Amino acid sequence: MAILTVSQTILAIVSGGVVGFTLGLLGGGGSILAVPLLLYVVGLRDPHVVIGSTALAVSVNAYINLISHARKKNVWWKPAIVFSLPGIAGAYLGTVLGKLVPDKQLLFLFAILMIVIAVLMLRPKKATSGQTFDRSNIRWLRIIIAGLLVGLLSGFFGIGGGFLIVPGLIFSTGMPMILAIGSSLFSVGTFGLTTAISYAVSGLIDWLVVLMYVVGGIVGGVFGSWAATKLSAKRKTLNYIFSSIIIVVAIYMLIINFQAMHL
Repeated sequence: MAILTVSQTILAIVSGGVVGFTLGLLGGGGSILAVPLLLYVVGLRDPHVVIGSTALAVSVNAYINLISHARKKNVWWKPAIVFSLPGIAGAYLGTVLGKLVPDKQLLFLFAILMIVIAVLMLRPKKATSGQTFDRSNIRWLRIIIAGLLVGLLSGFFGIGGGFLIVPGLIFSTGMPMILAIGSSLFSVGTFGLTTAISYAVSGLIDWLVVLMYVVGGIVGGVFGSWAATKLSAKRKTLNYIFSSIIIVVAIYMLIINFQAMHL
């Protein structure tokens, strides 16, 4: 475990706050910034420790948010659990593969994933009508396959995967967006926990950083949720701004890790 300076401790809390605020404001995508913030703002040097630590922090924050969504009846437990079970196996396999990939190659691939996420966030979201929602019309095989694949991706990169889980749940069940967001948090937390356990066994988690990130994330999430209600009319604009930030950061990561491709 790295010894953090006072400035690094403050930056870790602030970085966690940025991630929490973004998640609360936009409902997804924020955790993709957790890795570059720890690497380039806080200054941790081992990408594998960063991935393991952020996976645990994202997991804790997801479970905390799950509680509030469950109280509001925004969680459909059966599809959420069925999605998560094969995802656990996928996430574990992803961590095994991820720990085998050298640092710079892993970060190069992570940057590509960031650009993909940013593009997906810019796509218009189709609203689902509550009148056509049928709880009996569930494609269980699609849920199982999607859970396995998303879990694999989540474990490999140490991300929550909510940006894939939400459309996956909507596609396979037809559930409304708010129900998909609430249900996805169970999978996000479970995949993150699986990833974190695997990295912890290998000694690749900085527990102090996780604590700082969780504290910052909780505070940031409160302010993000408050801002979401105030800025709901400008949500589309906020999505464009945030996606642009992700792309800029990703391009920076691609450039500095370009040598990893041996070109």
